[in-house]
Amino acid sequence: MEVEKFFSAGYSGSRQFRQLDVPTANATGFGAAADDYMERGIDLNEQLIRNKPATYFMRVTGNSMTGACIHDGDIVIVDRSIKPVNGKIVIAVVDGEMLIRRYEKTINHLRLVPETARLSPIDASEFSDLTIWGVVTYVIKHL
Repeated sequence: MEVEKFFSAGYSGSRQFRQLDVPTANATGFGAAADDYMERGIDLNEQLIRNKPATYFMRVTGNSMTGACIHDGDIVIVDRSIKPVNGKIVIAVVDGEMLIRRYEKTINHLRLVPETARLSPIDASEFSDLTIWGVVTYVIKHL
């Protein structure tokens, strides 16, 4: 996997600021009446990221999850602090290959299931090298 496909979570956010904390330039000495009702824009980092240090962005390549509406070129937001449970979409590394799949775990069996009929599920055995890198929380699409 190429390094350029990872986006860091270096944004520090703007939750500590309120609109009233933003200085306004006023040449007349009087503020506009609408300034009291002014709101700041939507910060997508605040809306989409719960745990900033454990979250990363990743661009998807391939069509293994088209049934879950995740297509080639989409960006997924992945949170490493969320525990994978049945039905969640995860980023996994299986024998050195990074994959995006649906997580299915029973009492003694773990499977990574693609959302396309062209690929078969991956059954994790005790001998396979499997690491879960995080749970997908959001998908960002370009229309």
